[in-house]
Amino acid sequence: MGKMGDSTEWTDIRRGDADDVPSVMALLDGAVEWLTARGRSGQWGSEPLSESRRLTTLISEIAADGGLYLAVRGEAVAGALGVGQPPAYVLPAAEPELYIVLLVTDREHPGEGVGRSLLAYARRLAVASGAGLIRVDCYAGDDKALVGYYERQGFTATQSFTVPQGGKQWPGQVLEQRLG
Repeated sequence: MGKMGDSTEWTDIRRGDADDVPSVMALLDGAVEWLTARGRSGQWGSEPLSESRRLTTLISEIAADGGLYLAVRGEAVAGALGVGQPPAYVLPAAEPELYIVLLVTDREHPGEGVGRSLLAYARRLAVASGAGLIRVDCYAGDDKALVGYYERQGFTATQSFTVPQGGKQWPGQVLEQRLG
């Protein structure tokens, strides 16, 4: 088999379960490594997230609740989408919504549209559930590159927030997208 990028376009999004949690944690570890190598450890720190029992438990809970979806190429997991309840620091929506609690893609294959495809899938999930609103929150520090990514995907910045993390304040941004 050749490299994943040259012949096999990823074709499938499937629901994830408890067996997929290690693959998701590996994607998160890869993202931390990628961010740290670029001087962006403010987002998720510089330690492997797979060592965080709290985060591993959170991903396991998303899977158990049926909210984990994986972009796959053959057997390889290329990205993960998690939907669920907004975190406590985000103001509740006044209408039915789909809340994205996790979006991570394989940093070995950037720019291949995996994140965009997972967001398109989230829109379909929202419409199917009768929600007219999708929201997500993300890191808003450094140059706000992640906020810019979501804006390019059609989201609009709404609530800004900070959460205490390791003796510092972690800056975040909620973004929303109206459907239909």
